Amino acid sequence: MTEIRDLSPRFVEEIFCRFDADTLTKEDRPIVRAMMEGYVLLGHAVREKNGKIHKLIRMIFGAKTEKTRTVLPGSLPKTKGEKRSSKGHGRNGASSYTGGRKETVSHPSLKKGDACPGCQKGKVYPTTPGVTVRISGDAPLTATSFECEKLRCNLCGEVFTAAPDGGPEKYDATAGAMIALLKYGTGVPFSRLEQLEDALGIPLPASTQWDIVEKIAMPAHPAYKELIRQAAQGELIHNDDTTMKILTDVNEGERKGTFTTGVLSVGGKRKIALFFTGHQHAGENLADLLATRHKDLDPPIQMADALSRNVPKEFATLLANCLAHARRNFVDVAESFPEECRHVIEILAKVYEHDARAKGMSPDERLAYHEARSGPLMEGLYEWMTVQFDEKRVEPNSGLGKAFLYMLNHWGPLTLFLQVPGTPIDNNAVERALKMAIRHRRNSLFFRTQHGAYIGDLFMSLIHTCRLSKINPFDYLVALQRHTHEVFKNPEKWLPWNYEAAMIAAPP
Repeated sequence: MTEIRDLSPRFVEEIFCRFDADTLTKEDRPIVRAMMEGYVLLGHAVREKNGKIHKLIRMIFGAKTEKTRTVLPGSLPKTKGEKRSSKGHGRNGASSYTGGRKETVSHPSLKKGDACPGCQKGKVYPTTPGVTVRISGDAPLTATSFECEKLRCNLCGEVFTAAPDGGPEKYDATAGAMIALLKYGTGVPFSRLEQLEDALGIPLPASTQWDIVEKIAMPAHPAYKELIRQAAQGELIHNDDTTMKILTDVNEGERKGTFTTGVLSVGGKRKIALFFTGHQHAGENLADLLATRHKDLDPPIQMADALSRNVPKEFATLLANCLAHARRNFVDVAESFPEECRHVIEILAKVYEHDARAKGMSPDERLAYHEARSGPLMEGLYEWMTVQFDEKRVEPNSGLGKAFLYMLNHWGPLTLFLQVPGTPIDNNAVERALKMAIRHRRNSLFFRTQHGAYIGDLFMSLIHTCRLSKINPFDYLVALQRHTHEVFKNPEKWLPWNYEAAMIAAPP
């Protein structure tokens, strides 16, 4: 081992002079060697530090995108015939306004059978109507004041009062559904909605809003429990969690951290989203869910990242790990190790391209497609990473080495999509679902109590499952309130994908 010593600038300059004159002494050689080794170590340290700084910046400010063309400029040029996807900034057609009112406007001077005012010979008849959309502003919740006429008997003094339509409730089913959708579906805090409504002349205190959503959670509770029961029977289950804050004190001996776990269960073409907020990690919540799974069913495919806390301890699953997480490790160090990261990221880009082309295939067809096209790519990547370590081309403790080790250590779960039909390649679906909880955390900051967190989980689960089923969540929440008795009696008939049929069959 070379002795560590301080080198003065004058001493270093003398060595440089002897180096230029080709008169290095025997004593100079170990010093020069140590200087070169120090230079290499310093270069590694700087690259590691730069990678950590860029990763920290992305954590604080967020990354707009991790697409290959952005991470590695100049890579993967557009192939001939490839079309860039539209950004979706075009105009919405009239058919997009499914929630708007529809009014029929008759022609002011013509009706069916009248003589044509143009040619004066033919007769006019109805054809496909033209559609014009007009957008107007209104408060999320509006109020109507009914001035109810009162009549009093001049003999006995009895007063007779007219009753307004709509029943005795001050806040009807649509008001509760709107508040729940704004709060838990779009992240508008009660205080912000209170300020908005007050500016529009409709007082709606935050405490009143909470009372309303707590009340309407009761008829929605059976549907939420039924979603949990059916989600446990899924063939594929995604899970992940994110931090969440609950203000209530932690009981003695209880874990201090609180989290929101997102679960996305897929069975056939049906998708169910669930949220669980509390002190349990994702794996513990998944274990509670699988406890209600039918005993005769095969273990489900579980898609999660490689954290051990995401895996249920008591139940067996076919564990698949997220390829996007493995890729992100290389994105984080791409600036420090551009060539190596380019090689890995471009291979994974081809795998994702194959997966996009396999969309719409049956599970068995998709597996065969990946085996033929993605299998050789992943096998070659594994061999290449192994060679990097065997030939000592990468330092195991460097950022690049850690990215390699993550993939090599979890290679089986990362490549389960090449072995088991129906296995996805990443966990992005549940990460998109967790944006609902993250939006709540950013806007409302916390849940006040564990009970409040449960109410939030209930509505987020129902709302996101509606969106996955292409169902209007507002109409669904209204229907649950207006058919409370039927929902409690047969909750399996009042789920987002079948509640409309139940409404038709329900008694008036």
